[in-house]
Amino acid sequence: MTHYMNIRGGAGDITVPETKLPKDNLYLAVNAEWLKTAEIPGDKPATGSFNKIAENVEKTLMADFEDFASGKKEPQTKELKEAVKLYQLALDFDKRNADGAEPIQEDLAKLTNLKDFAEFNQQAGQLSKTGFALPIDFGVNIDMKDTKHHILFHSGPGVFLPDTTQYGTEQGDQLLAVYKDQSEKLLQLAGLDDPTAKGYVKDALAFDEKLSKVVKSNEEWADRPAVYNPYSAADFKKHFKSFDVEGLITELVGHMPERLIEAEPRFLEHAESLVNADNFNEIKGWMIVSYINSVVGSLSQEFRETGFAYNQALTGVKEMAKPKKHAYHLANSRFAEPVGNYYGETYFGDDAKQDVTRMVEKMVQIYKNRIQANDWLSDETKEKAIVKLEKIAVKIGYPDKIEAIYSKFHVTPAEQGGTLYGNLSAMSRISIQENLDKLTKEVDRTEWAMPGNLVNACYDPSRNDITFPAAILQKPFYDLHQSSSANYGGIGAVIAHEISHAFDNNGAQFDEYGNMNNWWQDQDFTEFKKRTQDMIDLFDGVEYGDGKINGKQVVSENVADAGGLSNAIEAAKSEPDADLKELFENWARVWSQKAEKAYMQMLLAVDVHAPGPMRANVQAQNMDEFYEVFDVKETDGMYLDPEKRVNIW
Repeated sequence: MTHYMNIRGGAGDITVPETKLPKDNLYLAVNAEWLKTAEIPGDKPATGSFNKIAENVEKTLMADFEDFASGKKEPQTKELKEAVKLYQLALDFDKRNADGAEPIQEDLAKLTNLKDFAEFNQQAGQLSKTGFALPIDFGVNIDMKDTKHHILFHSGPGVFLPDTTQYGTEQGDQLLAVYKDQSEKLLQLAGLDDPTAKGYVKDALAFDEKLSKVVKSNEEWADRPAVYNPYSAADFKKHFKSFDVEGLITELVGHMPERLIEAEPRFLEHAESLVNADNFNEIKGWMIVSYINSVVGSLSQEFRETGFAYNQALTGVKEMAKPKKHAYHLANSRFAEPVGNYYGETYFGDDAKQDVTRMVEKMVQIYKNRIQANDWLSDETKEKAIVKLEKIAVKIGYPDKIEAIYSKFHVTPAEQGGTLYGNLSAMSRISIQENLDKLTKEVDRTEWAMPGNLVNACYDPSRNDITFPAAILQKPFYDLHQSSSANYGGIGAVIAHEISHAFDNNGAQFDEYGNMNNWWQDQDFTEFKKRTQDMIDLFDGVEYGDGKINGKQVVSENVADAGGLSNAIEAAKSEPDADLKELFENWARVWSQKAEKAYMQMLLAVDVHAPGPMRANVQAQNMDEFYEVFDVKETDGMYLDPEKRVNIW
């Protein structure tokens, strides 16, 4: 076996399933045999530990929905009953195919009938409330400096490609060619003649290219505090001469607020040059093309198949989801919390909840000890950090109550004239209005960011809370019957990862109440920024597949990974059955991944997480215990020069 010194990080190409020793490549030592035999499902772009759990959850809930629809089981809540009705509508492809493009004709006409910029100005508010994409639009979010209250929030529109950096590249040009062809075909399916369809698409692509030069890249979006740019109403309105921005805002929330937040100041500076009468045809085309691509999942099979081309080019997925899976996902997406609560109540055990709660409490205590023993923080900053740590709210399994909005979703069945598109549109309008109505309401800190059936976890800096849905609390992340060290290498590291987000490059700028507030001593924050820069440097430019990692884009997740793993190691050491070999092996196992080439490329462009295999290897390289457990020497592939190892928390 070839040994080599690795002073950078990454431990070689890990998209090739070559068996290695842990000291040469931890990820491949654990996962190479799995990689050789693992098959990516035809309707998925990837498989791996997260994916396999999600597939099992999906399979379980699909069977339940089938039983609900057939009458074998009875949904126990009114919200779940409505979800089942939506599932049945989505599954009725005879009706969907017979309806063709008819369900969208009225809404499509609202766009195609726009005569000029003045009419667009006049109708912008209603178009926004209906759910159409607008080049200027608003939403309501938590005020990041006053997290008891909400505030009006503006950001620029999205672009057709996954990231602005892809424009002008060979890959981007290829994707846009697919998107162009797909959009023309969809508009023709909707009843437009060939020249009209092509004209709208040409205009849409022209406007999209202009947007790509102005809106934020994913790397820029990864800087969360940078989205908070307060403007007075007067200063904000100065950026608009052609577009009636006050008229739009007033129609949306009933008045012009004295203050609002701009997430993209660069876009705001260019708003007048983008949204004006001269660009009306391009704006109109962009709105029409955005709309037609957004509705394919609620129409006929022909629309679905035509609208699959771009997703296939983007992710490499081989086939569309079968009708039952498609119907389940539609119902689950609109009734996420009711479905998640059903999953949690039915399949999540109280023993597991109590055990994970114990692990969380232990991890918080270990974090506290590590902060107190920290050798680069002042006592003043340590004290503030511990206050924040003790205030973190913990949400495990699923929420105690379902958000009120779900009780407002009422599905009109086919026999009463309902269509899938019509019902989804009605729900979208309710959701938009619900969001706008929050402007005058206090923030509800009991709301959950994720449903119980989602295989994920998160930290919310504005609420200072961590969430662990029921679905992630299973093997390989967690099992009551696997060793404590294996559990700490899985869910333990995930728990500490989410706690670490409170102290990553973004979370560190928020206090114990979630307010954006500098609680650091200056010299401490300077040292912290140096260490986060070291993490950026460690990952930046590391090759993965046919691309390279953007260190800035993934830094917050990498800081959280490093903190998560180091704290999980300390927690595991305190258990009587400690076995760090099992911890590191399970750490590598949870990041197992096999993905289509196009999907890997897309993730490198858009994801704020480093690729799973790199998370497994590089973070292990940062841990002194890894070198001890596997006797890693300078001549081994996993060796990273001590000066390059990054340890923050």
